[in-house]
Amino acid sequence: MVTRPRTSRARTAVAERIVRRALAKLPLRARLAGVEDIGLGGPLMDIRDPDAFFGRIGASGLIGFGESYMAGEWDAPDLVAVLTVLADNAAELVPAPLQRLRSLWALRKPSAQLNTPEGSRENISHHYDLSNDLFALFLDETLSYSSAVFRGFPAEQALLPAAQHRKIDRLLDAAGVREGTRLLEIGTGWGELALRAAARGARVTTVTLSAEQRELARTRIREAGFEDRVEVRLCDYRQVTGGYDAIVSVEMIEAVGEEFWPVYFQTLDRLLAPGGRVALQAITMPDDRLRASRSTYTWIHKYIFPGGLLPSVEAIERVITEHTRLRTAQRIGYGAHYAETLRLWRERFTERSAEVDALGFDAVFRRMWTFYLAYSEAGFRSGYLDVQQLLLTREPTRQETP
Repeated sequence: MVTRPRTSRARTAVAERIVRRALAKLPLRARLAGVEDIGLGGPLMDIRDPDAFFGRIGASGLIGFGESYMAGEWDAPDLVAVLTVLADNAAELVPAPLQRLRSLWALRKPSAQLNTPEGSRENISHHYDLSNDLFALFLDETLSYSSAVFRGFPAEQALLPAAQHRKIDRLLDAAGVREGTRLLEIGTGWGELALRAAARGARVTTVTLSAEQRELARTRIREAGFEDRVEVRLCDYRQVTGGYDAIVSVEMIEAVGEEFWPVYFQTLDRLLAPGGRVALQAITMPDDRLRASRSTYTWIHKYIFPGGLLPSVEAIERVITEHTRLRTAQRIGYGAHYAETLRLWRERFTERSAEVDALGFDAVFRRMWTFYLAYSEAGFRSGYLDVQQLLLTREPTRQETP
């Protein structure tokens, strides 16, 4: 059950006025209580309980919008289509005067979600320690929880494992991982990248903050016969020491937090051996949207990824230029591939809803998870989000220059 928050009539009335005005200008059809339609026409947004819907938005903005879906107060036959329309128009949904007053009405991130070493462990556990069995229900056999790279569209479930391996191989190739490479992976996941690196003959150190992930990754590595080549550590990236020929990190920077971006990239710089390479995969957002929303507490923070923040390409460039000797040697974006990856995950999650129930997750959780996957897919379909593979190299010091 999603508890309905208390809010004043005045605040609810203001929210209703703003939302109605926004919906009226959008290419969708918002139906209120089955009797009133708003919008220019397009995918249907069925607002079953308008009073509750506007009340939640009045109380907590976009957090309330997501909670209203979780509570079943609104629905959509094609949820991704509705959310894509909203993502397409995200910058204009709130009137400009209110945008300028964002600091007064937007909720602020709780200090408890700050990504200190202790806070990061709590934040990561909130998501990744839910249940290995839950993730296995909608991920493919590689247990890769990041964007795949397909040969063409539309993507198919049967092709997802190969597409995940294609993604991993591109990163390992970019980092120059081969026989004898000392590889550091920041963010183990469930071990698939470490397995493929070990199969190349690399010696892998991989770190994670998720106890659940570490346990299953170690099992998979042992069963594959690579225990002598892969070490899985339960530790923070800031605690890693030594030197590595290659560093790979897949969609982990999103959990670092803006305050710690300099520390993150300084850590990569510190750990990289002379002549080494860093290959990153990162979800990014436009720089202007990052600047506008960087301190806002969102539905994603509350329910899915506490403490997270997506960087922009420009933000990454600013940080590495100001704080490290790392420089971008190559960058490739492929957001459309993530949209297809998320679609396949969402469809499989929906198909296996009875098994989700059997694991002890209720209907509200299923609606929450469906909203998260659809919300993310819509971000990539609209172009509001992108995913990048970046190759970073380090400028040599005088001592390292031949």
